[in-house]
Parts: sequence; structure tokens; C-alpha cells
Amino acid sequence: METYGFHSLHGRGAVIASGIKAARPDLNVWLTTGDGDSMAIGGNHFIHMIRRNIDINVIIFNNRIYGLTKGQYSPTTRFGTVTKSSPDGTIEKPFEPGELVMGAQGTFFARVIDKEPKGMEEVFIDAGKHNGTSIIEVLQNCVIFNDATHEIIVGKDVRDDRVILLKHGEKMIFGKEANKGLVFDGNDLKVVTIGENGITLDDILVHDKTTKNPNMHYMLARMNYPEYPVAIGVIRSVEQDTYDDLLTAQVNHAVENATIRTTTELLNSGKVFEIK
Repeated sequence: METYGFHSLHGRGAVIASGIKAARPDLNVWLTTGDGDSMAIGGNHFIHMIRRNIDINVIIFNNRIYGLTKGQYSPTTRFGTVTKSSPDGTIEKPFEPGELVMGAQGTFFARVIDKEPKGMEEVFIDAGKHNGTSIIEVLQNCVIFNDATHEIIVGKDVRDDRVILLKHGEKMIFGKEANKGLVFDGNDLKVVTIGENGITLDDILVHDKTTKNPNMHYMLARMNYPEYPVAIGVIRSVEQDTYDDLLTAQVNHAVENATIRTTTELLNSGKVFEIK
């Protein structure tokens, strides 16, 4: 088909995208999905696409609600939220997309804000260059069914103190005065203020998105306000063999070493007989 894209069945986008990439590894494949679509009905496909490290770029629009089906709570809806399907507040603990990505051995995870197009552009370019499954979580607002769901952290008047923009190789600093940062306190991350309690700039951790060990990336991905700022930007980006590259190599090896190369040769191989 001469097309740039198409819709798939609900929850089955990862399946279609995986098949396309396996059959046409030359294509640059992008999958757009939602928090419910990817982590509920499509959850199984989502984690195995990541585990296989298929070279697909995935954009998850996370509005913490089922907007398409009119306002039921989704796998990312915050505990206690009142929705059409939880009139007394949901009693389920939410998924954090980043946690799932790390648990599924993901090689690329990033988070962006829907109303910051420049930041999204930079992350999308990084994702497109990544060889493997890249997951980008977009903190997306749903005006109709879950309005202002992310405003507590991304509102203009509070964003500087409640969001930390991660840059590879740079200190993990945030705040309106750029005087807050992250340090290790035992086995956990801790928010500190530079200049207080003997804390200096040298104490602040440096972000390394390429480290193979996922522990730091996992902690950064699951940070939540009010205890921590929410991490924005590329959190993890490591190189690893992709499923499509390994599959192509297997197929090429099989073709090169095949003793039977046509259907006719196959049908006439081994013990055969002729019916007259």
C-alpha cells in the first residue's frame, strides 16, 4: 500500500507495528498509542515489543483516563480519582510507564510535556536515532474527561520547582533559582538545596542516560511530586542488538546455507513417488 500510516485494532498497535518492521526493516516505524490502549488491552504486546527491542518508536499519550470511551479510569489513573467507572474513587494503584519499560528491559525511555513542542521535537529526534524500541511518554491533557490532570506539576507558575529537565552529562539541577538538585542518600535519591547543610554543586549527581545498569534510570522514571520533581527528557538510551537486525541476520544465514531453494526442489526432495 502506498500510505504513510493507518489505524489498527484497539490495543493491537504494537502487533501491527512489529509485523511491519519485521517484514520491512528499511522503514522508520512510529506507533502512537494511549495509556489505556498500551497498558491495559494492549499491555502484553507492549511489554514484549520492548523486551524484543524491535526498532520501533512509540509515543504514549498519557492523560490518565479513557478519553476515547468517555471517561473511565485507566491503568495510569491516580489512586482515589473519581471517574465514571469509579464514582467513589479508584482503589487501584497506577502503572508508571517508565517502570514498565525498565522492567521489560527497555533500552530507551523519555518523558515530555504536551505543551512544550520544542522539548518534544528534541526528544522525538533522539528517539528516531535510537536503534531499538524507543518509548516516549507524553504528559497529555484531556480537556473533556480529565482536564488539568498534569497541571499540578506542569503549570507555568509551579513547573520550575516540580519538574526536572534531564540533560545527558549535566548536573541534575532544577528550581526557579536553579538551586535544587538530586543526590544519593543511602540507596535512595534525595532532593537538596545547594548552599544549605554544606551541599555544594559538586555533590549534585550527573545524568548519564547511557549507563547499562537501569537502577538509576528506574529511580528517575518513578519520581513523583511532592516528594520529588518529575523527570522530563531522555531518561534512558542504551545500545543493544535489535530483534529486527537479529531476525534479518538469521534469515540471510538460512538463505545462504539452504540446500533447497525452490518449491519444486522441496517437493522432489527426500523419498518421493509418482502417481499415474
